[in-house]
Amino acid sequence: MIFTAINPEGTFIIQAEKIEDERGFFARSFCKRELEEQGLDAAVAQCSVAMNKKRGTIRGMHYQTAPREETKLVSCLRGSLYDVVLDLRRKSRTYLQWSAQELQADDYKMIYVPKGCAHGYQTLDDNTLVAYQMSEFYSPASYRGVRWNDPTFDIRWPPVSTRIISKKDSSYEDFIK
Repeated sequence: MIFTAINPEGTFIIQAEKIEDERGFFARSFCKRELEEQGLDAAVAQCSVAMNKKRGTIRGMHYQTAPREETKLVSCLRGSLYDVVLDLRRKSRTYLQWSAQELQADDYKMIYVPKGCAHGYQTLDDNTLVAYQMSEFYSPASYRGVRWNDPTFDIRWPPVSTRIISKKDSSYEDFIK
C-alpha cells in the first residue's frame, strides 16, 4: 500500500499496490500493520456500502463527535465520485480546510479520513457503489453533519445538471466558527 499525505492534516490517499499476471491482479486493500506504521488508526468496527443510483448524488458532510469520533477508509467499488474531507478540529493547523479527490472503481485508491473531519461525496456516474470501513460503531447521539454548500467552507463541487441530496443533508444550519 502506498500512502500519500494530503490536506487536511492526517488525511491520506492510499493506493493499492497491484501484483499482476496473466490472470489479472491481486492487491491488498487493508493492512492493519501498514496503517499503524503510518501512525493511523487501524481499528475497524463497521463496514458499510452505499449504492447511489444517479450521477449528482451528494452524501454528507457527516462525522461523529467524541466519545464516538471515527476514522473512515473510503473506496469506490463501481462508478466514480468526488470525495471531500473537511477539517472540523479546532486545534488543527488545517481547521476549516477541505480537499477533494476523485475516486474511480478502476483506480484502486482509498481515502483515509481522520477523526474530527467531516466526509462527503458527489457521484460522477450513475450506479456508483462506495465502501466504508469505520473505526467506531454508528452512534445516533454522536452523529453530526454540516451542510454540503455552507458558505463557511466554500466547497467547490463539480457542476451537474441535477443534484440529489437528502432533506437531512440539505437542512443543517450554517456552521458557527
